[in-house]
Amino acid sequence: MDKTVIVRGGGDLASGTIYKLWQNNYKVLVLEISAPSAIRRKVSFCECIYQDSVCVENATAVKVNNLDEIKKAWQNNQIPVAIDPKAEWIKSLKPDIVIDAVLAKKNLGMTKDLAPLTIALGPGFEAGNDVDVVIETMRGDTLGKIITKGFAMENTGIPGVIAGYSKERVIHSPCAGIINNKAAIGDIVKADQIIAEVQGDVTMPIKATIDGRLRGLIRNNYSVSKGFKIADIDPRLDENWELISDKAQTIANSVLEVIKAN
Repeated sequence: MDKTVIVRGGGDLASGTIYKLWQNNYKVLVLEISAPSAIRRKVSFCECIYQDSVCVENATAVKVNNLDEIKKAWQNNQIPVAIDPKAEWIKSLKPDIVIDAVLAKKNLGMTKDLAPLTIALGPGFEAGNDVDVVIETMRGDTLGKIITKGFAMENTGIPGVIAGYSKERVIHSPCAGIINNKAAIGDIVKADQIIAEVQGDVTMPIKATIDGRLRGLIRNNYSVSKGFKIADIDPRLDENWELISDKAQTIANSVLEVIKAN
């Protein structure tokens, strides 16, 4: 396709959409901050900010610094990812489509005039005012709903239920400090097993809250604040922990539907 798409954010839910657009031959540029805090790092294109390139399923993303590198990535069928928290590349490239997939639960500067088609994922945006279309990201019957007027559901702060577990499967830091991981993404863990430490004024152990597979864990040595989300345990012992989630795929399918309809 000749259309250029800029996606703000490269976390796991954003990466589902990025991957879907890449599969359909759109020229995608991902904009990120200098220190992304993705938990599900194995399925997040933003990880290439730290290691220059990363592969999610069969798609490779590369860190880029200028227009020549962006074009080279597209020529090589790769996904370019640039550090650009203020989204300056939107002004330079004048893309056909801009997607806000930061999942910040608030509008960080999206306006309808940024591109002929603007899409936002999740709460914090009004379809028809801030952007053209909002995609519902809350788990449930309306996940992936295409909203052309109004808002997505407000953030409840409570994770969706998986195998009977909701807030129990997500772990937040008890204090501010530096993360020292004791386990790795993909490990099968038991409740009360120490999976990390937070080294602040004192060193606090981080324990698994339930039995399951460690699906997400923030990058080692990351500086966190109190209450920062740092881990995610899947009680299903999901063997597909290195694959884009069903939730991300549902959202991605709706984004693609909107783009093709326009």
